This record gives sequence, structure tokens and C-alpha cells, in this order.
Amino acid sequence: MLKVNSVTKNFAAFRLDDISFEIPPGYICGLIGENGSGKTTLIRIICGLYEPTSGSVAIDGDITDEEHVSARQKTGVVLNTDIFDDFLTLEANGRRFGKYYQKYSHEKLLEYISEFGLDPKNKYAENSKGEKLKFALAFALSYDPVLLVLDEPAANFDPEFREKFNRILREFTASGEKSVLLSTHIMSDAEQFSDYLLMLRKGKQVLFGDIETVRSRYRMVSGNINVIKNLKDRVISVEQGELGCRALVRGRENISEFLDQWEPSVEELMCFFSREGK
Repeated sequence: MLKVNSVTKNFAAFRLDDISFEIPPGYICGLIGENGSGKTTLIRIICGLYEPTSGSVAIDGDITDEEHVSARQKTGVVLNTDIFDDFLTLEANGRRFGKYYQKYSHEKLLEYISEFGLDPKNKYAENSKGEKLKFALAFALSYDPVLLVLDEPAANFDPEFREKFNRILREFTASGEKSVLLSTHIMSDAEQFSDYLLMLRKGKQVLFGDIETVRSRYRMVSGNINVIKNLKDRVISVEQGELGCRALVRGRENISEFLDQWEPSVEELMCFFSREGK
């Protein structure tokens, strides 16, 4: 469904470096990483807003570049920046931008607007941040994409809509023919929604795989710092506190019986990989 092959993007002060992964149809991939890790840059490349310095992106077999508009037709996008006209109503925005999508359905857009509790007669600028993102989601779904690319929308949703958002994502992928790339800084969302996990750090790919396999490659341990240090290069990073030390380590075997151990959560993976090398 989504195939990213050796994508690199060079800026004056930042480099997205050799990113490769593939999300099969029917699955949701959570994209995590600290601010400045390259998540939004990667999303903009996937959506065709940035051209990679090298590498390629394919959506349902179609390359995303200026000469292959079919990939954009297949991609529903919810970005954290305003792309609609402030002075048009939601309904008018749908008509204006929907004409660029062959499968756009105004009737479907109005159904989603109603379901999401929005007023189609309100001007776009009159809506809150959360309402604007709901409209962006409604519009993205209105032209029947095969891939949804979402840049941290859930943080602006109220608790009731977050439950609906979860259901929408599951319904979207239920046929086994469509996929979702969900960027989020809410680790509980990544854990709840994701079948796959992709983590970036300082422009580099740190983790990718189905979420259970990724978690099974590592262990959290706690105990005496000297015992933890015996694990040497298996230690990714250590947190020292008043009650002792915790660390994320590679592999599950040959861990001292004097250390408590458990499978890491997504939040722990994020936290300890973010400290690596510090």
C-alpha cells in the first residue's frame, strides 16, 4: 500500500536520512518521534508537498511526484496547518477543493460534517482548531482514498470524538484494502491505534515493524546500576532516580536474575530511545 524506499531530504540545517518502510493494506502505522525528528517532513514527502532529494514513495503502486497525480488522488491528508479558505463556509470549501479529486462526493462530505457535529454553513475561520481538523478529516474521507495520512490530529479532539476517531480508523482499514499513517506524540494513541510502529530520531529511522515484534526485541530492566552496566552495548539508555535505575536494553536473553524486567510500552520505547547517546 505505502512503500517508502531510501528517502532522503536535505535542508540547510536538517537531513531526513535514508528512510525505508512499507505498510501493507489493512493496517495502521503509528509514526512517533520527538519534535524535530522529521515526522512532518516525511509526511509532506509522502503527500507530494516536498520532493525527496533521493529515494521514492509509492502509494498503491503509484509514485508520488509531480508527474504522477494519481497517487495524490488516492491519499487523504489531515495536516496540522490550514489548507482551506478562511472566508468560505465548510460546504463551499468542500465544493472548491473537491473538484480536484475524481472520487469526491459532496453528499459524503455533508454526511461526515453532520456526524462530526459541524455546521456546514459556518465559515472555516469561525471553527476551533479541533473543528478544523474534524473538517479536514471529513474532506479527506469524502473522496474515498486508499491511504490516510494524519499529522497529529488527535491531540485537538475532545474525548468523545477521540472514541469516534478510533472507530473511523478501524472501519477505514477493516476491508483489508486501505491503510493509515498516523503521526502522534500521544503514546497511548500509538499503542491503542497502531498495528505497526515507525520511530524517527534526528532525521533517522530508529524503529520499524509490527508493534508486537518491535516491543519483543527489547526489555525494560530495573535494579542496581552496576548490574545494568554489565549488559554493556545492549543498553540503549539509562534513567537514574531516587528509587534506583531503569534501562531499555536490546534482546531478551541473558539478563541477570538480580534485575526486574518487562516488555516495554510504546511510551518507554520512545522515552529511552530519545535519550540514546545523551
